Amino acid sequence: MATQRYFRYPQPQSRLMTRTFSKRELILILLLALGGLVVLPGLNAFVPAASALHVSSFTLSVYGKYLTYAVLALGVNLLWGYTGILSLGQCLFFSLGGYALGMYLMLMIGKLGQYKTDIPDFMVFLEFVTKYPATGGLPPHWIPFKHFWFAAAMVVTVPAVVAYGFGWLAFRSRIKGVYFSILSQALTYAACLMFFRNDFTFGGNNGLTDFKFLLGYDINAPGTKRVLYLCSAGLLLLTYLFCRWLTSTKFGLIQRAIRDSENRVLFSGYATADFKLFVFVIAAIIAGLGGALFVPQVGIINPSEMSPEKSLEAVVWVAVGGRGNMLGPILGAIGINSLKSYATHAWAEEWPYILGFLFIFVTVFMPKGIIGLPAQLGEIKRRYRARQQPTAVPLAPENAPPVSSEGAGE
Repeated sequence: MATQRYFRYPQPQSRLMTRTFSKRELILILLLALGGLVVLPGLNAFVPAASALHVSSFTLSVYGKYLTYAVLALGVNLLWGYTGILSLGQCLFFSLGGYALGMYLMLMIGKLGQYKTDIPDFMVFLEFVTKYPATGGLPPHWIPFKHFWFAAAMVVTVPAVVAYGFGWLAFRSRIKGVYFSILSQALTYAACLMFFRNDFTFGGNNGLTDFKFLLGYDINAPGTKRVLYLCSAGLLLLTYLFCRWLTSTKFGLIQRAIRDSENRVLFSGYATADFKLFVFVIAAIIAGLGGALFVPQVGIINPSEMSPEKSLEAVVWVAVGGRGNMLGPILGAIGINSLKSYATHAWAEEWPYILGFLFIFVTVFMPKGIIGLPAQLGEIKRRYRARQQPTAVPLAPENAPPVSSEGAGE
């Protein structure tokens, strides 16, 4: 009976979907999509550069970078906010997706590099010609990345395979909680050290940079930057809708049940390891897609993007914005990175302290993040009004006999 009460739907599935996508939320999504997909690109394309309303291509690329970070934050929220899995390695999958597309972009440079060869400059500098003479200095695993379709497939496949292998070992061993967080952090740290090596064939410390073309188009042209921004905004919208749909189904109910009491779900007959593995792989794919669009807009991908502190920052975005809510991580990712862009110029040395203070303050005083602040203030206001209301004293009936002092003492 306890199990039935735990998994009983609070309302029918159709009504659950209606509650999840409320009219207010749909209007908000529509307005944000209109502003992000129509207004900003329009201000860049059709407003003259001399106008105060003009949005430059550089600014548009910065906004596009923030949107890819928001995609990453949605994946972190799907894991942490809805399933209770705190992974400190999501930026590894973000970087793997970026490297997959970055390899294709590097091979599109051609003879426009400094060394005027068909292979990337760092391969010439590291004397890959002597290591791989049969392919002209190009490592064999780079060859398929000459095709865009293969690179696009690897953007999804590589993060998914790595997440599946790591998650299968971890969840089957019932590693959870802080131990899973430490293990995921160790994974991304080991990968970071591996990518820093020059003989790992991915550019070492400098990574992949100096991109020229994407699908034959100049990657630095204003039109290409607009398209990349639109792809980022479209990906964020689709990711939001997908995560919203997934968490509103019966699967989403089981997700939250695992978050609240995994042992109870396990004893009810559900294979919680399979559920957690599925969510972990989905979050890795989401991160990989975000990383793929991050690279051409920023113009570089190196091992520092997968360092443990980057994954910690992503967790802070979700915590500050509000985990367990789909709009919160987006607000946190865009807001904190906007603040970071300003703070690293004004208070470069103090920024880590500012970020740490934000995380501590939100964790202690705003557990639901910025998105939950209106409800939190409303609750405080309601309690304050309840305290201010005078307590009603019940009156004795008119015909009640008087109570003597002796009777009262007894």
